[in-house]
Amino acid sequence: MTLLIDDENRVRTLTLNRPEALNAFNEALYDATAQALLDAADDPQVAVVLLTGTGRAFSAGTDLAEMQARIADPDFTEGRYGFRGLIDALSSFPKPLICAVNGLGVGIGTTILGYADLAFMSSTARLKCPFTSLGVAPEAASSYLLPQLVGRQNAAWLLMSSEWIDALDALRMGLVWRVCDPDALLPEARRHAEILAARPIASLMAVKHTIVEPMRPEIAAATARENAHFAELMGTQANTAALADFSERRR
Repeated sequence: MTLLIDDENRVRTLTLNRPEALNAFNEALYDATAQALLDAADDPQVAVVLLTGTGRAFSAGTDLAEMQARIADPDFTEGRYGFRGLIDALSSFPKPLICAVNGLGVGIGTTILGYADLAFMSSTARLKCPFTSLGVAPEAASSYLLPQLVGRQNAAWLLMSSEWIDALDALRMGLVWRVCDPDALLPEARRHAEILAARPIASLMAVKHTIVEPMRPEIAAATARENAHFAELMGTQANTAALADFSERRR
């Protein structure tokens, strides 16, 4: 299974489970994660969702082999929800969302933190937004959410440089809320999740609504701008060269 789902004490833990691909999102994992968020939103027994990954990665982002197939194969089959469906599910998710970044996070493995109400990170984890190294545009409304979260200059560096940042830099920027020793990451994230989950769900949802609702039109507008730029840049010389280099390194 590409996504593991576990319920305990009104906390639903979603674990990305493609360790052989560093939990990179293919269409199946986008679909499974989007569906899991929609189901958790509707489940009266779920108060909080905790998202983490299996193995040494949180998520290596979009599966670049599938990205290349999307460009090259006219018969490429998209999933039911895909990337955009996951972003819609994240942006509309009405309950607390906690991310526990257990290992490397690339692309959506970093930008998803813009949707987290709390983010915990292993001291050995690293994060990267690789968009300029792939010749493409930002994604997941990160061009709006990251400046809101970490300030314009930190966001500019994250989105423009395609460089790794470590856990201490992520904490300093405000991209994550807590940095933990690797063995303490999930217990600490779960402890905080259960504190929230003990509160009335309607109250949790009201708090989240009042925080997030003013941002939703901006998230939608940023997503539209990013999608337009992504469509322009996908398949250009810089993008195809970057993907070809990735394929060569994989071989």
